[in-house]
Amino acid sequence: MDLKRIAKDTAQVLTSYLTYQSVRTVLDQLKETNLPRYYSFREFSSRERLQDGEAFIRDLFQAEPELALRIMTVRQHLAEEITEFLPEMVSANIQQSNMEHRKKHLERMTQMTSEDLAASVDRGSDWISELEDADSAKNEAETEADSSDSTDLSS
Repeated sequence: MDLKRIAKDTAQVLTSYLTYQSVRTVLDQLKETNLPRYYSFREFSSRERLQDGEAFIRDLFQAEPELALRIMTVRQHLAEEITEFLPEMVSANIQQSNMEHRKKHLERMTQMTSEDLAASVDRGSDWISELEDADSAKNEAETEADSSDSTDLSS
C-alpha cells in the first residue's frame, strides 16, 4: 500500500471537488449580479470537464481569464476554511459509516425468519426429548443394576 500515492490522489480529488463547489458558488453570485454572464458561464461549465478541476481551470483561462481567477480565489478560500477540521471530520465519518455497515451486516447475519425460528424450536424440543429418553434409559439401567447387585448380596 502506497500511502503517499493515496494521499496525493485524495488531494487531487478534493481539489477537483473544491473547484466544482467554487463554480457553483460563482454561478450563484453571477445569477444575482450578472445574468448574461451567468448563462454564459453555466453553458461553459456544462460543456467542459468539471471532473478534473485543473483541466477545467486551464480551459477557463483560455475562455474567460477573469472567471478563472475568481474560481481559483473561491477555491483557495474554501480550502483554507475546511482544512482545519476536515481530517477529524473524515475520520469520524468513516468510523461512523463503518460501524453502521457492521451493525447492518450483523443484523442480517443474526436475523431468522419465523420458519427458521419454528424449525429451531422444534429441533430444540426434539433434542430435549432425546435427552430425557436417554436419561430415563440410563436411570432404568442403573435401577436394574442396583436390583441385581442387591439380589447378589442377599444370596
